[in-house]
Amino acid sequence: MLLSLFLSERFRAYSGHKDEKNAFVSFIAKASTVGILLGVAVLIVALSVINGFEQQLVHRLLSVVPQVEYVAPSRPIADWPNKVEKLKAEPHVTGAAPFIAVNGMAQFKSQLKAVEIRGVEPSYEGNVSAINQFTQGTLVSQLRTDDVILGKQIVKQLGANIGDNITLLIPKISEQGKSLLAPKRVTLTLAGIIEMGGPIDSSAAFIHLNKAQSVLGYDTSQVTGLRLSVDDVFAAHQIALRVGQTISDYVYVSSWFRTQGSLYQDIQMVRTIVYIVVFLIIAVASFNIVSSLVMEVREKQGNIAILKTMGAKDSTILATFVMQGLTQAFVGVLLGTLVGVILALNISELFTWASQLFAANPLEGVYFIEFLPSKLVLSDIGITVIVTFILAVLATIYPAWQATRVDPAKVLGN
Repeated sequence: MLLSLFLSERFRAYSGHKDEKNAFVSFIAKASTVGILLGVAVLIVALSVINGFEQQLVHRLLSVVPQVEYVAPSRPIADWPNKVEKLKAEPHVTGAAPFIAVNGMAQFKSQLKAVEIRGVEPSYEGNVSAINQFTQGTLVSQLRTDDVILGKQIVKQLGANIGDNITLLIPKISEQGKSLLAPKRVTLTLAGIIEMGGPIDSSAAFIHLNKAQSVLGYDTSQVTGLRLSVDDVFAAHQIALRVGQTISDYVYVSSWFRTQGSLYQDIQMVRTIVYIVVFLIIAVASFNIVSSLVMEVREKQGNIAILKTMGAKDSTILATFVMQGLTQAFVGVLLGTLVGVILALNISELFTWASQLFAANPLEGVYFIEFLPSKLVLSDIGITVIVTFILAVLATIYPAWQATRVDPAKVLGN
């Protein structure tokens, strides 16, 4: 093995001489190293960004949007305080809260904006939502009866400021449930602004549960839905179905998989595509090693023949060229990992800098975040390095085997 390592270093040092005979071989070898470097770096950065989006999905979006909901389709849910306590006692349920949800319009002066009005009980809402973390001014947990909290984009479109009077137009359905009556107009004070990024900023409107009950004609024990938070968001659907059986009311069972599941599936699909595409790029770069080693074997047939006449075994010749190919891969993997880790750790700052430089943010108003997140996972680096080395080993086997088939008699006889 030591002899093979020594011979590999000698061959590599000789290939570094810039003469016409080996200049092209040296270029192909360096191109394969650069290709591996770029592939490894891109894969590490891409996976880190995907991990960042998944982390933000769980800790940001799913901390605000309902994880589990039970919504009454017709008659309201009665006696909600006892039912909330009953739901909180169920395994894997970390919090429960009542709500009244209705679509309506927000009006300020002559401006109108469609909103999703949500009547919440301030003392309960903090158990199921982290919306307070993204609220300026009065928090949802501090909501008063005559207050309203709106998303930032709604406020911007209306041209309102904290302290202004906002009119909510809430539709009312006839008692027979077959026709819409004239909407009820409720004037409330804009007390807070939600700034989270994404669709929530352009749709959310929070009012006090008591206000929503009085407007819709409900008594204080009636709501249109119950909301849960769970200890495992990825098991939310199973928990929702199991816990929902404890409710005697006729309700629709909903989890975040219905409302946000497509986003999570998109993230996983992108992860799979990135793995496939970048590993194909690394494979192409790795198999450039085949070209460089095949040409080098042909160039060094005389040297191989002399080594064989001196008693070098086929295994020594095989190991020599395998090590030479792996050296190219090792340099590419080492530098690619270094570059990828540095970029992954700083990609958020680089994205912010670029957005400010070009005065444009491609994520603004599109996703639930307006920055590029990154989370470096060691297992991703490990998988990338291992698979790259496996591809490099496979790429070196054929030319190394061809080197063992050199016939000293034919080569030296010529």
